[in-house]
Amino acid sequence: MNGHLGLIHSILPATVDLHVSIPETHPSARNLGSERVGSGTIVDPDGYILTVHYVTVGATSITATLPDGEQYPAQVAAQDQETGLSLVKISGRNLPSLKLAPADSVTLGEAVVMIASSGETARRVSGGYVTSLEGYDGQWEYMIDKSIRITASNPGFGGGTLANFRGELVGVVSLNLNEVGKFSLAIPIDYYRVYEQELKQYGQVRSRPRRLWLGIYPQVMAGHVVVGGVVSNGPAAKFGLQQGDIILAVKCGKSARANGSLLGF
Repeated sequence: MNGHLGLIHSILPATVDLHVSIPETHPSARNLGSERVGSGTIVDPDGYILTVHYVTVGATSITATLPDGEQYPAQVAAQDQETGLSLVKISGRNLPSLKLAPADSVTLGEAVVMIASSGETARRVSGGYVTSLEGYDGQWEYMIDKSIRITASNPGFGGGTLANFRGELVGVVSLNLNEVGKFSLAIPIDYYRVYEQELKQYGQVRSRPRRLWLGIYPQVMAGHVVVGGVVSNGPAAKFGLQQGDIILAVKCGKSARANGSLLGF
């Protein structure tokens, strides 16, 4: 027990609470709200904080609060929508930070600990075991070839710390999927490790080929796909797809049919 308490206390100083404001006019505000709270982990003593993309997308102001109550204005340094990660920067120096776990070091059955914010200086902790390293297709958000699924529930706001029992960061907690499979899902730290320098330098990943995307929020109904929403100025919107359309068939590279109308892709 004392060993576990020591582990938690070694991680806590690097955890962050994030309060984020987004304009009501931003496309994400309708589904995610214009005032968001999230968790983060300091991964660099110079003030880089790793969190999840959905917390910071569209942000106009961010306040980062450390466990001791110290607050910093923050800004988005980089976003990687394809992996669901976001990098936030504060102006602090020599800040407590968490070491990244070695590449591909997470194993099935491994014991891990999650720490997430539940308020400015409040943190909650839960522990569990890694049950899967399979890919994840979020449809509405992102698709990754590898994820970390944990038996425990995310104890706080999204973007929390997933650490191994050596106190190293192994992932960023993204979703509670209790309704689907009774587990939490985290984004492996390897996705950040590979592109760390590009994210810091350019604010995005440039070397990786970009995935094709439609810009819709799909919902499955009676064997068809219903368009639950359309991203403004996205490919689907430019080709005339609207909320409520039913996609009956897709022919890649040629056309698709929705509500009787042919749409090119």
